Amino acid sequence: MLSALKEFFEQRLSLGCDDSDAQCEKKIELATAALMFELMKTDTEIDPRERQALAKVLDETFSLDEAALKELLQMAETAAQDATSLYEFTSLVNEHFDYEQRVKLMENLWRIAFADRRLDRYEEHMIRKVGDLIYLRHSDFIRTKLQVRESLGLNPEGDT
Repeated sequence: MLSALKEFFEQRLSLGCDDSDAQCEKKIELATAALMFELMKTDTEIDPRERQALAKVLDETFSLDEAALKELLQMAETAAQDATSLYEFTSLVNEHFDYEQRVKLMENLWRIAFADRRLDRYEEHMIRKVGDLIYLRHSDFIRTKLQVRESLGLNPEGDT
């Protein structure tokens, strides 16, 4: 089992010198999508609005056609289910995203967390952990949370 997981991530997420720019980009997309999918499953119930928000965020972020988006969503679900830690994804983010891209990732995580109009404590915990792993300043962690919550018209408790 462990060797199968290791092989999965080496094939899909490990970036090497031989990887083309397109291959690297696909691996970054997968890592980002897997983080977002991991977030969706933290509260044990994946709401259809969260899936819809994930698809929208990925489409806006990576400008994918419908077939590529569907494939990325399927691969992200598999990667998130098979992952042993968030580090597998956040290390790629740290390696290939500049600070502003990491802030945008944080904003997108909040969008998915708030998609069902409530913020579960496990979702917030996971987002905080990701923020720490991608070396985001706490002020940006809070700012993105407040911006997304306000843009959705939610009160401080996360409900409408």
